[in-house]
Amino acid sequence: MKLSKRVQQLEPSPTLAITATAKALKQQGHDVIGLGAGEPDFNTPTHIIHAAKEAMDQGLTKYTPSSGIPELKKAIVEKLQRENELTYTTSQVTVTVGAKNALYDLFQVILDPGDEVIVPSPYWVSYLEQIKLAGGVPVVIVGEEANQFKITPAELEKAVSSRTKAVIINSPSNPTGMLYSADELRGLGEVAIKHDFLIVSDEIYEHLIYDEGLHHVSMASLGEEFYKRTVIINGVSKTYSMTGWRIGFAAGPSDIITAMTDLASHSTSNPTSIAQYAAIAAFNGSLEPVEEMKKAFKERRDYVVSRLNKIPGFVCQKPPGAFYAYVNIRQALDASKKYQTADDWATALLEKELVAVVPGAGFGSDDHMRISYSTSLKQLQEGLDRIERFVLENK
Repeated sequence: MKLSKRVQQLEPSPTLAITATAKALKQQGHDVIGLGAGEPDFNTPTHIIHAAKEAMDQGLTKYTPSSGIPELKKAIVEKLQRENELTYTTSQVTVTVGAKNALYDLFQVILDPGDEVIVPSPYWVSYLEQIKLAGGVPVVIVGEEANQFKITPAELEKAVSSRTKAVIINSPSNPTGMLYSADELRGLGEVAIKHDFLIVSDEIYEHLIYDEGLHHVSMASLGEEFYKRTVIINGVSKTYSMTGWRIGFAAGPSDIITAMTDLASHSTSNPTSIAQYAAIAAFNGSLEPVEEMKKAFKERRDYVVSRLNKIPGFVCQKPPGAFYAYVNIRQALDASKKYQTADDWATALLEKELVAVVPGAGFGSDDHMRISYSTSLKQLQEGLDRIERFVLENK
């Protein structure tokens, strides 16, 4: 059986592949240090788990509306008002099977063959593949390391064409952890307004920001013209350590949201009912567990970045948010003369030192690797000891 052309063009997710390989090695009895996972190592907060149990006890285990139960949509509307100063109605919100599903459905309903979506690099690995699956064309802009991997309005303007349909802005970013300021977002948004294209604002890491004086800004909050052109993508996975519950949402223009809901009615039908009731507890509950998680992440971040910058040939900027360190290893690669790309280097690291990191090619760079610090300090210390030994042995 010949597979479809759209599936044949897909590139497997390197993050999921690395994680799967690391887990397989662990199951074989190897002492693997996994620094590739894109999920918090904390359990879901207790009050959220209890809400799910209560929903099951009450028999709330049946089909729900495709766009999500009204109570959850109301909780999302209230969250957007309370935390982001944004006013939406429930008709402008659709609940999805994770934020990844929200992005997938969005590209499916806005793109025709040949339409272009501008994607800043480094980018989350699934952006390009989802755009291509919808018949679209990713147009990549390299965010310069000297500018904290962020793109500028001039760079965005240069990438615009008559086929431009949208731009993706992910702040804080996966894989870099970098954060756009309100002024930086305004400059990018003004280009979208000028050329009348959509802004896809991926805000999944909005609460995971660690430094005093820094905070998340939603593109949609910058004014009416920004609001009208923005689709917010978010969910519960990162903030509430609920990656496996698979609840995301999109908020934006009602015609787009309606189309996404109609598409879901013929694909996923609805997000899991039990997980939806858990998500209500997440949005309506205390952020105290989130604050505790952030304290741990900040401590780990500071340790990891400090250690990485002491390893010969490594350069790592301190990320304001998310839970990743994006490390430039080009000098170490050149010094080793054994490995040309970060992919080769990461493969050898896993084979020889049993440390799993994600090479940068999947994010748009052959010179970098992503280290997740969403694991214990003990594991991070051991993992970095092994990485340092590997670098020194291959100089």
